[in-house]
Amino acid sequence: MARIRKPKIVRQVVRTITRKRGDGIMETVKMIGEIHLVLRDKHRRLKEDRLIKNTITDVGKAELAGLMVADVGGTGWDYVAIGIGSPSTTALGSEIASGGGERRSGANVTGTRVTTTVSNDTGQWVTTFTFTSGFAVTEAGIFNGADGIMLASQSFSALNVASGDTLQITWKVKVA
Repeated sequence: MARIRKPKIVRQVVRTITRKRGDGIMETVKMIGEIHLVLRDKHRRLKEDRLIKNTITDVGKAELAGLMVADVGGTGWDYVAIGIGSPSTTALGSEIASGGGERRSGANVTGTRVTTTVSNDTGQWVTTFTFTSGFAVTEAGIFNGADGIMLASQSFSALNVASGDTLQITWKVKVA
């Protein structure tokens, strides 16, 4: 019986697939974060609306890796903080602790998964600060506890808030 020869293009495609499989399959996963800041005055009029990319911290990546491993574990993120300084790699520079700018958590932060590119590929946290004092807010961070590990942070030009203002933060971290 004569052997049937596959067309040349089919042979080339099969060789390419075989070579790639022989080298192993490698996928790059990265985390991309953004913060949406919406500042309104006491009459609910829009003062500022900003969309800012942010930094995913190395300690946040390590904690995420721990969450993937049952024998290591970790704590998910559910705290959002703002400050008047510049963040380091592990904490805010000067976190606000009064006047309505205190760290938000629990029922004050709504955490969900949303779809950006593929189903449920993005973690999202939403919270609103209501101020009783004025501040020049210049930094924000997301944490996994009252004194927890910072997943992401960013510094930005001052958002000048006054008593009665609200600042809604929608924070997204996409795993891509």
